[in-house]
Parts: sequence; C-alpha cells; structure tokens
Amino acid sequence: MLLSLAFAALTAVSYAVAAATPPQFTVYHPHDPNVIVGGTTTTSETATSTGPGAAATYTGAAAYDPRTLNPPAPPSPPITTSFPVQLSAGGISGLSIPLSGSFMGFSIEMSIAQQIIGSNSSFLNVPFLNLMSNIVARAGSVVIRVGGNTQENAVLVNELPNGTIIRKDTSVKGTPTIDYTSDLMQMMANVSQLLNAWWYLGIPFFNTSPFDLSIAEKGQAILGDRLLALQAANEPDLYNKHGHRDQNYSPSSYMSEVGTLIDQTSNNADVPRKDDLWLVASSSTGEYNENVWSPSAIWGTGIVDNFEKQLNALTVQRYPNNNCAAVYGTGTPVVPQDVFADYLTHTGVVSLAAQYIPSSQVALSHGKPLIMFETNSASCSGFVGISDAFASALWGLDWGLQLAATNFSGALFHVGGQGAYYNPFTPPPTNQSSFRQWSVGPVYYSALVMAEVLGSSNQSRVADLNMNGGQPLTPGYAIYEGDVPTKVALLNYIDDPSGAQAYTAQISIGGASPSSVRVKRLSASSVSQKGNYTWAGQTFGNNFESDGRLMGDENVDTVQCNNGVCSVTVPAPGFALVFLTDNAFTAIENTPAMTFPTTAVTATVNTARVIPSVLASSNGHHDMTGQWDTTSPGSAHSVFSAAWTTRTLPGYSILLGAIMGAVLLM
Repeated sequence: MLLSLAFAALTAVSYAVAAATPPQFTVYHPHDPNVIVGGTTTTSETATSTGPGAAATYTGAAAYDPRTLNPPAPPSPPITTSFPVQLSAGGISGLSIPLSGSFMGFSIEMSIAQQIIGSNSSFLNVPFLNLMSNIVARAGSVVIRVGGNTQENAVLVNELPNGTIIRKDTSVKGTPTIDYTSDLMQMMANVSQLLNAWWYLGIPFFNTSPFDLSIAEKGQAILGDRLLALQAANEPDLYNKHGHRDQNYSPSSYMSEVGTLIDQTSNNADVPRKDDLWLVASSSTGEYNENVWSPSAIWGTGIVDNFEKQLNALTVQRYPNNNCAAVYGTGTPVVPQDVFADYLTHTGVVSLAAQYIPSSQVALSHGKPLIMFETNSASCSGFVGISDAFASALWGLDWGLQLAATNFSGALFHVGGQGAYYNPFTPPPTNQSSFRQWSVGPVYYSALVMAEVLGSSNQSRVADLNMNGGQPLTPGYAIYEGDVPTKVALLNYIDDPSGAQAYTAQISIGGASPSSVRVKRLSASSVSQKGNYTWAGQTFGNNFESDGRLMGDENVDTVQCNNGVCSVTVPAPGFALVFLTDNAFTAIENTPAMTFPTTAVTATVNTARVIPSVLASSNGHHDMTGQWDTTSPGSAHSVFSAAWTTRTLPGYSILLGAIMGAVLLM
C-alpha cells in the first residue's frame, strides 16, 4: 500500500515541498577499489604551446590535454566595428520553421553510457543530471541519443557480473563489441522520472538475418513514449569501407534492408509501436563515397516515399573534418594549427549547411523533421587545441544556428570517452582524487546558450542576418516568435587582445524599437582558451571543477536605446545574446534549473563521508553495493532500508525507490 501511494504521489506531482527536516543524501560506497572508468590515450601529436605550463608533448588522456594553439591574427585592415542591424516587426525573409528549445541535444556513445549517465538504474551521476537540468530549465526538455558505432553489434544479455550494465570487448581493434542489459534502458527511464529527458536508441545493423529487435522491444516496454525513435543503421555509407557489407552495397541496398526491418517489426507483437518509429539514413554525407552516398542519392531511392508512415525523421551525421589519421592511422594527417582558422569563420558553417538544403526540402515536403543526428568539431575524437578550446564554443553556436536557419529540427553533439578532445562533458578518470569533479567542454556552453537563444516556447524561428556586409568573422542571427522579433544572436570570431576589433551592433526594429534591451555574453580571453569560459558571468570552471552547476553570480547588462537604436558591443572574441522583449528575458530568468547536490564539498556535516583509500581509486562506478552513509549524523542505519533512499534538493524533497528501486544519485 505504501509503495502504491508513493508511486501515485510521485507520478502525479513529481516533486513535493520539503518538510523542515535536516537535508539528507544517502550514498553507497564501493567495495571494489579497482573501479575503472574509461582509460588513457597516448598521443604524439604536436601543437604550439601558448598556455602557461602547457607541455609541448602530452601522453595522458586526450580529454585533459593542456596544449593550446596560436590564434589567428586579427584581420588587417580591421573590420568595420560599428554597423546597423535592421529588423522588422512584421517578420523578415529567410525565417526558419518553428523550432524546439531542445534543438541542441547530446549523442552519447553507447559503450560509455555507464560512465556518463550512471553505473546502473540505481546509481545516477549527479553532475550529468545537473548538466541536463540546465538545458531543461531553458529549453523545457532535453533530447539524448544513446548509440553510435557501438550500437551496431550490441547484444542484449540477461545480466552481467557485479551489477554492471555494459561490458565492452576491448580485445577488438577499432570499435569494440558490447553486451548490455535492459537496465541500461531502466537507467534512462529513471533520468526521465527526474528530468524532462527524451531518448533515441538504435537497432544493431551489422547482422540483418534476422534483425535483433531486442532493443526495440525493451526500449518501448521500459521507456514508453520517452523513446522518440530508433535509428536504422549508423553511417551505412561506411559499411563497405569497413568490411560490414560487400563493395556493391548502395543506397538501394540500404533501402531494401530498411524494408526488411519494417516487415520484421510488423510481425513482432513485442514492438507495439510500429509507425513513426524509424530514423533514416544517418549517413555521414558520403564522406568517403560522395557520388554514391550523398543525401540526395539516398532520398532518390524512394525510401521516404515507400516508408513515410513508418519513418519518424530523416537524419544525417556530419563533422567538418576528421582526426582519423592520428587516432587510427588512416587517411591524410591533419595538423590542428593548420585548420584552426577554418573553425573561426562563418563561411565554413554556411557552406556545410547549404549541402543539406535539398534534404530539408524533402523532409518538409513529407512532413518529417530533419535532424543532424551526430556532429561535433571533427570525427575521430576531435582536434587538440580546437575541439577543447573556446573556438569550439563559438563554432558550435554558429553551426547550430545555421542548421536552425536551414530548417533542421535538431542537432546532437557527440560525447566520446576520456580519449576524445571534443566532449561536451567528461567524468573524471579513475585516478582523480577529487571526488566526482567533471570537466565541461566548450560545446556544452554552445548547447546551453542555444537553449536560451530558442527558449521553451517551441515557436522560435531563426534567420541568418548576413550582417556587416556579410563579414564572415562577425555573423549574427535574428530570432522571431511568429513575426515578432524577440532576440538577436551576435558572434565575433576575432581574437584581438587589444579589444580594438570588438564591434558594436546598432540594432533597430522598424517602428517598434524597445526603450532598453538586456544582454548576456559568452566570453573568454582568447579563442585558444581552455575552460573557465563565462556565460553572463557564470562558469563551469576548469577541468575537474564542475558538478554540473553554474558557479558565480550572473551578470546581465541592460542597454538603454536611444532614438530607436540599441547599441550592443560584442567582445573579440565572444558572443552576445540580446533580449528584445521583457517576456523573452523573463521566460529564461524565471525558470531556474533544478539542481542535484553532490558530495563534492568539504563540510563535515551534510557531507557524505568517504573512505580515503576508496576515494583515491573510484569515482562511483561499479560494485556500489551494500554500504550506506548519509549526510545526517547518526542516521546511516535508521529507518531507510536498501529499498528506499531520500535525497533533498534546495526547496524540494524527492522520494525515490517506489518507482526506481532505490535510485542513488552519485
């Protein structure tokens, strides 16, 4: 009876106001001191060191590589640093379709979901919850894909040793094979009980006779409508290159396989939802065989016409470059310093996005979304000094906004492991002594700001302003709701320590300019800076300094407008978001993120006590069974049993366990 009442109460209201009792946060400690999270990657790339103390060579994990690059010199002659930005109260040409605030989400490689999301359905990573909560507070929801290369030959098993939910075969060269349990989906479902999170999964596509539909069966049963759709193949354009199909494999072959998949699903009673289910074709734009595998060639097979009822969305995957020669020894080596400037110009994102205009037209004509299902700065883990520097935060914003202006409906930043430079966020390695301190990368800032740019109305429309005479170093976008301008997004790619090439946008709205506007800025000292960027004065800090919550006081500028002109300055480098209406601003500011406190504090009261020898070798993953501790003195072995746990949020109390089997927030 108690379980039933608790389930009903939590399902109905989600959160209840906390009673006036001391905050409690119950945790397990690991018995196994040999917990492993990720690993280290040895690299011999060379890079110019400009940051203090950065080593010329580095042999640790890529995610924490300290090397920096030399920023491109400021343009000479200088750009025009003051120019008009004219908007219209009745709309402007080139506005996109209405967009969701959760436009920019995340793609988590399936093999590392256990490191990122949690150890299993009973152990969720608090920093991950906080990072997702930040997006939800601004966008209303967050979209997350669990998949990638490692989904393609993943096998569902009943159980794995020591309560683990994913086992990776590290003896395989290249992409590892993995076993997983249904607790992976339960873990995802538990996240959605706490946050408005929605999910994508993918069908293993290496073996087709028959297709293994286990993930579709368990995914629908466990996630319900929180499972948005299933990917039918990850980068099929690369199958024959990597030996997963014969050399004659083509878009027509792929369409035939999708038909077989749909037929098999139609006869499977354990997959009740059969329509609006599949994502195709998730190719990497024929990067290795452009003539055969271009998006237009794929749509030209008739795949959308033939399976329109069963398709959820059209998808593509794209990285502007690759670092595969450094990681796998294949292809032409790329020197990061040589391509740094490519990420600091509007021209690049416009050129890339333009390749998908025909695809967006196909999607719109069939009433389907077009999604950039996986993207980041460079495939094969990204580039040192670019993917992990402020340049990527600016590039990620420009790329996301350009995709929005091109009528994409969403885009997902890919998350790799310890061996990747481009991660939006990275949990600490095993030997990190600071408990559960994550590192937040530049493209997470891009996603966070993008959520504020679009907001939670799901009615935002975006247009490229082509401002400042089309100057590629100073792009800008207008954001409208219906035909009403609500925000302006302004970027400055120039790295100018003197400040001389900061610019001022003179914003006016024909006949309807506000008396004042509010401005938030994304700032760093240089495009080469690593970490400690600020969004309106707040930051996630440097490596190993974040629990997923913004730190510091928010700093929002109010700019008075004169004679119908609002003069907004954008630093060099930097980004500014201009709120043109009070409603646009308050919609963001009046919805604070729900935060999940961690144990990474130093007070002895209301702080989980951790055995130092265990802390030195663990970050909370695997074999976390049986040992209780609490933040309330004397209550570690009180009325709470292993079936229940209470975790207190500022202003809220959440009862966990009736739904989630004693979920512990780590």
